[in-house]
Amino acid sequence: MAVFRLGELFSGPGGIALGAINSVVNNGREEYSIAHEWANDYDKDTCETYRHNICPESRTSVICRDVRKLDIEKLSDIDALAFGFPCNDFSIVGEQKGIDGVFGPLYSYGVSILKRFQPKWFLAENVGGLKNSNDGQAFKTIISELESAGYRVVPHLYKFENYGIPQARHRIIIIGIRNDLEITFKVPFIPNNKIVTSREAILSPPIDPGTPNNELTKQSETVVERLKFIKPGENAFTANMPDYLRLNVKGAKISQIYKRLDPNKPAYTVTGSGGGGTHIYHWEENRALTNRERARLQTFPDSFEFLGSKESVRKQIGMAVPPQGAKIIIEAVLKCFAGIEYPFIEPNIKLSAKTLKTPEVLVEV
Repeated sequence: MAVFRLGELFSGPGGIALGAINSVVNNGREEYSIAHEWANDYDKDTCETYRHNICPESRTSVICRDVRKLDIEKLSDIDALAFGFPCNDFSIVGEQKGIDGVFGPLYSYGVSILKRFQPKWFLAENVGGLKNSNDGQAFKTIISELESAGYRVVPHLYKFENYGIPQARHRIIIIGIRNDLEITFKVPFIPNNKIVTSREAILSPPIDPGTPNNELTKQSETVVERLKFIKPGENAFTANMPDYLRLNVKGAKISQIYKRLDPNKPAYTVTGSGGGGTHIYHWEENRALTNRERARLQTFPDSFEFLGSKESVRKQIGMAVPPQGAKIIIEAVLKCFAGIEYPFIEPNIKLSAKTLKTPEVLVEV
């Protein structure tokens, strides 16, 4: 049996971890799997959620601390690293300060872990806006440093709805395999994969009464009245409604403001923050989704209990990587190590020697 010990930075509530520990492949001679070794995040509720669901028997293996104050010399050895470094400065919704922002440089702590422990492989995750941040220079720098740490990298913009996730969530995931290993990662492809709709995710099966994190949000009379005029797939700006219900917003008219789900399509992106009108709205009932319904769109099982206040739980769910999406990608990594062939596609972000200092690095196609 080959078991990869997994370490995580910026672990979130455990989306990647849940996908990882449920990933198992067998080549007929040996089984390949993943075991939690340690994780780090700075948010108290997030760490408690991770401990509660991923490693209840080894709570001290989750280090709740700002990564900038983490003593990596005290961490135990690992065979794999996952780090969904903060996306705040790379998201198209934010100010896009990129690598010059407060959060942008935090990817470098993942690089430090790679250099210190030299795990066999890593998974790094961020928003699609990463590749255009700082006129593309941020992404080039990050790729260059990951390669300099001793890895062959394969970046790809994954559209999770194409992998059976009931949500249009587009994220760059970089897989790196250590240079001395004669293993090549290939981006997994699921031929004839069925698109899962938001209706299927939320209603099949129905959520049992008493399921954790399923409390309703109180809606004001004005919001309820506004929602009555918004059809499935519409938002507060595209719906035909009386003037007194229209939003007095100048500038950006964010398409997700009071947007109802289209029950026949995957949901739009589940986010972790935002004010009124950004909570994701039911296609038929005049209300926002519950956190449990949002968690279903993120493919967390109903048995996965999020800890903390209602707003804290909302943030945790929105910031997480969909476990089922993580599982598909991580199982592809395990298959590479096991020598198992699988359907694959070419990465949609190519590497080119002309764009970076190191050989065979980055250019988008």
